[in-house]
Amino acid sequence: MWERIGAMIFKEVRQMARDPGTIAMMFMFPIIQLVIFGVAINNDPRHLPLAVEANDNSAYSRAIVGALRATSYFDVTEVASRYGEGDQLIAEGKAQFVLTVPTDFSRALVRGERPQLLLTVDATDPASTGPAVAAVGEAVNQALARELTGPLAARLAGPGPVTFVLHRSYNPEGITSHNTVPGLLAIILSMTMVALTAMSVTRETEQGTMENLLATPLRPIEVMVGKIVPYFAMGFVQVLVVLAAAALIFKVPFVGSMALLMAVTLLFTLVCLALGFTMSTLVSSQVQAMQASMFYLMPSILLSGFAFPFRGMPRPIQWMAELLPPTHYIRLVRGIMLKGWDWRLAVPESTVMLAMLLAFGTIAVRRYRDTVA
Repeated sequence: MWERIGAMIFKEVRQMARDPGTIAMMFMFPIIQLVIFGVAINNDPRHLPLAVEANDNSAYSRAIVGALRATSYFDVTEVASRYGEGDQLIAEGKAQFVLTVPTDFSRALVRGERPQLLLTVDATDPASTGPAVAAVGEAVNQALARELTGPLAARLAGPGPVTFVLHRSYNPEGITSHNTVPGLLAIILSMTMVALTAMSVTRETEQGTMENLLATPLRPIEVMVGKIVPYFAMGFVQVLVVLAAAALIFKVPFVGSMALLMAVTLLFTLVCLALGFTMSTLVSSQVQAMQASMFYLMPSILLSGFAFPFRGMPRPIQWMAELLPPTHYIRLVRGIMLKGWDWRLAVPESTVMLAMLLAFGTIAVRRYRDTVA
């Protein structure tokens, strides 16, 4: 009996060793998880983009800017002097925080009137703003403690020399579902379009029915389109279900254009379909197609900004995440639904996805022709 069991074990080990997908799962999957969870994911993000709207160009406001530059929580990306410019930077996603210094800040500070400093936060991702908000107050207090000397040192006594006013834009109550539900569109479409398309085409090849299809008057490109369209329709239904649930159940605000959202969703769906079809030409079985899909879906969920703050990841990981289609689509969905982006603000991310569509589509068509030739 033990000899027969040993022979069976030897047979299984040799079969596993001959399967590149199994070897990849054995070594690469733990490495990817270690990199993602050990290096990339950070619930206390640093180097967040902050802009200062300095309407009072005084030594005190310059000291505050210097203190904010010195802290590791922020990268001061811009010091604006025009009223309302900070709100525009928040809307465009160029800054996550804007500290507004009022015009009469220095005079009110010297008089001991505790002037107000307005901190505007992009709250579309509440998880990335908590510790950083406290860091702003600490940096400002340290800067003023160095500047208010001599007779002005009395201004440091009591509750503090300034009053902070916190404004959470686009999600004042910090509701998590307002951030996650729009992002679910990207994850659901990725799971359906990429995984199911890759497995569907691979199943035809594995079962031998692809040869029967090619024996018909259908051309290869017609077979390709015919395989894609049903999954495209499935994705459209899923989009409607998610949007209905977002409005009726989770009360997610929608302040943008539905037509623009549908347009970028169509583009993202085509990218996912092209990627799924490309995967199907690189594998030879449904098991390998599922393994390839897992290698794509796990980074898409964890690195795209859906589950964890995107800006909390190290810069090299952010550059890698820029290669994932969900990263750009999630920005578009949140921008359109929560911020009211118009087509001008949607162009940069849409252009990246269009380039991905052209790249994946070209690879898929060429690989498919080589496969059926």
